[in-house]
Amino acid sequence: MNLRNFEKMDPNLLIGLVNTALRNDYDNLDDLAKTQDIDSSTLEEKLAQIGYVYQPEQNQFRPQPK
Repeated sequence: MNLRNFEKMDPNLLIGLVNTALRNDYDNLDDLAKTQDIDSSTLEEKLAQIGYVYQPEQNQFRPQPK
């Protein structure tokens, strides 16, 4: 899966793609970012728009605690 155009994607769809990739193919967010040649901070900012933050313990983006 190519995530290089993630900045143009709807974040509500992107969250599923990213979490699936993290679960199936990558050890952590840095591994995903390096392999996909994307900026992890920008990805985190994009998903924060819909209230999701990266949880390294679970290796996935989860809704931000309120």
